[in-house]
Amino acid sequence: MPDISLTEIETTTQAALERHGAQPWIAAEVARAVRKAEAVGNRICGLYYLESYCKQLHSGRVDGSAEPQVTRPKPGSVVVDAKFGFAQPAFSRGLSDAMTAAQENGVASLAICHAHTCTSLGYFTEQIACRGLIGLGLTNASPIVAPPGGKTRVIGTNPIAFSVPDGSGGIAMQFDQSTTTVALGKITMAKAAGETIPEGWAVDAKGQSTTDPEAALGGSLVSMGGYKGWGFGLMAEFLAAGMTGGVISRDVKPLKAPDGPPHDLGQYYLLIDPGNAPDFFDRMQRVAEGVALDEGARMPGQGKAEMDPVPLEMAVWEQTLALAGRA
Repeated sequence: MPDISLTEIETTTQAALERHGAQPWIAAEVARAVRKAEAVGNRICGLYYLESYCKQLHSGRVDGSAEPQVTRPKPGSVVVDAKFGFAQPAFSRGLSDAMTAAQENGVASLAICHAHTCTSLGYFTEQIACRGLIGLGLTNASPIVAPPGGKTRVIGTNPIAFSVPDGSGGIAMQFDQSTTTVALGKITMAKAAGETIPEGWAVDAKGQSTTDPEAALGGSLVSMGGYKGWGFGLMAEFLAAGMTGGVISRDVKPLKAPDGPPHDLGQYYLLIDPGNAPDFFDRMQRVAEGVALDEGARMPGQGKAEMDPVPLEMAVWEQTLALAGRA
């Protein structure tokens, strides 16, 4: 298992994307997101997606030359039309205007419209928090979740991410999680590895609990906390699709399919200025002190150290080099 530096992961990813049709600045934005995912061990959102990106660039399912269009229809609302391109460059183009809107109004929304999957939502809300604002992000995905008591898939894993600044340029807390018990990628990775999955992750097509990943993929994932997670998933659905004009989960085609219609997904962010409340950071610190009273307890997202270099499976790195034309 080779150890590969983050810089080499980023530059090779960018080369692969450019080789398959992405403009350099767009490839660079996506490569930075892949680098971050690999740095924190988020394999599902890192190089795991690179082959799919390249195939979809080649087929035209994602537009690697799309120039995002930024508008501000209301003082507290920033809208970015990704034009069926990647989510990362669309977010990058809209972030500055959204920051300004939030600082002027106390709170602002940033709607990314008609985009490719964003993979890791926390990558985006973290950028908001590093700039001193609270960031909340939501998106939807291909249908894989039935309502509690039902069998028909209605929504996706529909993740939610939340990042809070510490007042000193860092992150006080961050979570990025699907509204299902587990992310879909963990099921597909278990299937590829020939492994079983834990009880409680999914049900089969008949609504019965299963440990077989193939049966899970033919059935439904389980919402975290039952009805509670289902409610959060629906909230993400309404905001991610309804506020961006993106497709609802039932109409999302398989995200990693090499060809077909564009993803046409929406991501919806709220940016909140903690400066609205003079005592915000004092209150936050008091909560953090309470969390730290018990040994081993921590705020979400704390204690995560980035790896550099990153240990990669040989097959993954060889595929990455091949996609970049460096095999």
